[in-house]
Amino acid sequence: MTRLRPLIVLTAFLTMTASNWAQGKALKLSQTIPLPDLHDGDFDHFAVDLHGNRLFVAAEENSKVLVFDLRTNKLLHTITDLKAPHAILFREDLKKLFVVDGDLPACNIYNSETYQPIASIKLLNDADSMNYDPVTKYLYIVNGGREAHVPYEFISVIDTTNDKLLKQMKIDSDHLEGLAIEKSGVRMYVSIAGHDAIGVIDRKTLTLQDTWSIADQGGQNTPVTLDEPDHRLFTATRKPGKFLALDTETGKVVFSAPTVSHADDLSFDERMKRIYIAGDGYLDVFKQSDPDHYELMERIPTSFRAQTGFLVRELNTYFIAVPHHEQQSAEIRAYKVLP
Repeated sequence: MTRLRPLIVLTAFLTMTASNWAQGKALKLSQTIPLPDLHDGDFDHFAVDLHGNRLFVAAEENSKVLVFDLRTNKLLHTITDLKAPHAILFREDLKKLFVVDGDLPACNIYNSETYQPIASIKLLNDADSMNYDPVTKYLYIVNGGREAHVPYEFISVIDTTNDKLLKQMKIDSDHLEGLAIEKSGVRMYVSIAGHDAIGVIDRKTLTLQDTWSIADQGGQNTPVTLDEPDHRLFTATRKPGKFLALDTETGKVVFSAPTVSHADDLSFDERMKRIYIAGDGYLDVFKQSDPDHYELMERIPTSFRAQTGFLVRELNTYFIAVPHHEQQSAEIRAYKVLP
């Protein structure tokens, strides 16, 4: 029995490792789009025009929005009258493109066919994350805080049909991040990164209804997204890098696991029950076993500061923006989602 013990221990260790790193591949690199003209600096978020076969990418620190043809992966156009583009919304019905610029700061509106400016709505410095309600056609944008040199941030509400700023909600924190909007209710969730918490907002009254602290798990929570049927909200912290699942009925953390550092995007694929988290150097893919349990399915090496990703479910494709640095040229990587 004594001679068998090392073998038993080794077998148990390998079994545990296989359990922790769930078997199978989630993604396969299918295309790389080189961007040799970009200098060092982060990207930010994406948007897609499915019928027009276009991908929009915010090259934040290169002060550009890049427009690609999804059929050929060729660069179609570059919008250059920007300083620090962050988030993008495409309204196909109105042929409009909304771009949040954090340093101008404003929400700039363009004709999506000609790329000519239509309007610009003034915001506070550090305008960044946004989310869109397709029912009301309202766009919610976080702005203010640290770079505006004020101890609060606004969530500004823009009527995207009439290109008007409707109202603003003030939150007493100098750092807000991602927004998630319920389809089945009136709640909106915001990462209150300055307080290591999730804020619960009533969109009808634009009031803060509740605050859920996650400080015991980590800090600088950034992206958020929802699994509405299972009443779960997902977020990722940066200090340290952790993936969290919260019960939206109680506000309690029901799952916590280490993940990539400096995550900026988090996507949930309802069909595959997978969560994609893009961070510094790696992309983590978690598989949902049930609403309270998740396994790390795959960790994919990416590149320095490749922290913004975008799942296009209709194309079965996940995109990652890779910044230029040292020996790495800037590029967009497209991964096919594997069954």
